[in-house]
Amino acid sequence: MTNTHNMPNISIDELARRLADFLKRSFTAAQKKTLQHLLVQDLRLLTGGASRQTWSFDAVLEEPDGQTQTLALILRSDPPGGPQAVMERDLEYRVIAAAYDEGSPVPKPYFLGDDSLGEPFFIMERIEGETIPRRLFREATYADARQVMPQQLGKILAKIHRIPIEKYPLADLLAPQHGRSAAEEEIIRYEDKYHTMAREPHPTFELAFRWLRQHLPADSQRVLVHGDYRMGNIMFGPDGVRSILDWELAHIGDPMEDLGWICMRSWRFGRDSLPVGGVGTRAAFQRAYEQAGGYPVDSERVRFWEIFGNLRWGVICLNMTQPFLDGQNQSVELAAIGRRTAETEWELLHLMEA
Repeated sequence: MTNTHNMPNISIDELARRLADFLKRSFTAAQKKTLQHLLVQDLRLLTGGASRQTWSFDAVLEEPDGQTQTLALILRSDPPGGPQAVMERDLEYRVIAAAYDEGSPVPKPYFLGDDSLGEPFFIMERIEGETIPRRLFREATYADARQVMPQQLGKILAKIHRIPIEKYPLADLLAPQHGRSAAEEEIIRYEDKYHTMAREPHPTFELAFRWLRQHLPADSQRVLVHGDYRMGNIMFGPDGVRSILDWELAHIGDPMEDLGWICMRSWRFGRDSLPVGGVGTRAAFQRAYEQAGGYPVDSERVRFWEIFGNLRWGVICLNMTQPFLDGQNQSVELAAIGRRTAETEWELLHLMEA
């Protein structure tokens, strides 16, 4: 019996059984008819995801008349002893549901979990595709995808930024406090995080906080910001973008924040001549964004948010490695992420000097 790691007292077999019971109840309530049987097959923990755990499985639904249907599904839950969750699972589920309803390419959300598994979770559609950037960059299978993705990414981001927040139960999303701009709010939030958990001085981060306060942009539109719109969270196939993943950093803020984040050097994976995730130019991406109904691109605001993004990623790296340093989680991935703070410090010095 293999342990599920995030649910220490539940074997994978027991997890599958509880999951099947939950799904049978949920589908019965949703369809208003009783299923004859529901079987969970091929339950496996996917690799990656230091801040969340993602389980893949198939659900075989059998109707009373003997007809069967197989659904490809995903279970999302929190990891054991991982970094503190930024967003509760029920809010992440509601954000994905809003994006799905408005036509953004996201997995179909099925059910928000209960206490069946001992951890917060939700169930959504499993979309087949690839997320590893080096495969996109190197493999001939994705030659056409590399050509169309900059435009696709711009159009999709425009659609995300136009999601009518007030139409959905998203009032508890993080948003600027009264009297603060979106930029001020994010600086305060991450400066607090930095001072709370930094174990040693990081002069470059201190300098960056000062630089950002001295170059605050004028306040702008406030929209649903994805918060982590980058390579690694974009599922693709030979046809290009298939789905936008990982919405746990979504918040209300400046739309230029997402445009700056995707252009960070950390998400280019060595392809620095193509600053938009290693696949495209800023001009092509931003043109597609504006033409699809995105907000007018302000290059100075985008630069501000790219600099902020590097500082933010550096602070996140420090936070991600805390469970490893505290002995709560021996994940090599968490330890390695902590070492990436040096990359962000070098990039911050370069960008602030430019």
